[in-house]
Amino acid sequence: MIINNIREKAPLIHHLTNQVVMNFTANGLLAFGGVPVMAKAVEEAVDMATIADGILINIGTLSQADLQAMILAGKTANDRGIPVVLDPVGVAATKFREKAVKQILKEVKPSVIKGNAGELAYLVNIPWNTKGVESIGEGNIAEIASKVTKTYHTAAVITGKTDVICTENSLVENNTGHSYLTKITGAGCLLGSVLTACLTTNHSIEEQLLTGVQFYGLAAEHAAGLSAVNGTGTFLPHFLDALSLPAKQLEGE
Repeated sequence: MIINNIREKAPLIHHLTNQVVMNFTANGLLAFGGVPVMAKAVEEAVDMATIADGILINIGTLSQADLQAMILAGKTANDRGIPVVLDPVGVAATKFREKAVKQILKEVKPSVIKGNAGELAYLVNIPWNTKGVESIGEGNIAEIASKVTKTYHTAAVITGKTDVICTENSLVENNTGHSYLTKITGAGCLLGSVLTACLTTNHSIEEQLLTGVQFYGLAAEHAAGLSAVNGTGTFLPHFLDALSLPAKQLEGE
């Protein structure tokens, strides 16, 4: 139902995202059913957020100007009551990223904070091993998600071999997905875009997030299982195709 709603509505998602993944994210969201716009200029941040249905803030290739635009767009979204998803990519890697995310969280109220275990653990001072933008540690993912939700009064989505979704009222896991998603650039970034689109529907946040994460994983499983797929290079175009399929088709496999 949620995915059908998205495809009927075609929500406009304002992306303030990293330069590495813009093309992949835009094509992925179009396949899923949303409409992407990539706009990080300070001069148009408010205007674009005013016409958008949801905002994705991703700090993957952050600059000072980007940060200003992210805060302006996020505050506009908060004023309008539309969803904001924050993806604190590599927040533990540098002091600049850490300070930027702290400033965003001080001025913007995200609907969801999405990231890997290392990124979200860093936000709540739980020790975790990271390498650049990658999470390489092990530990209690549910504890991290719960602490993020309580600390920032927002939903938390932690991606990994098992995804964890935590809201004020629930904590659930998702096991759909495929290892190829860990071997391509921007898989997590595109998931953030998909989740933002899901948040534009009139359903509970628990349903929205679980639907988005499950569908994304099922699409990856479908693509990876095709005979034409021999690795990540052939996986990518088939994954984009799978994102456009009916949910019932993927669920029935």
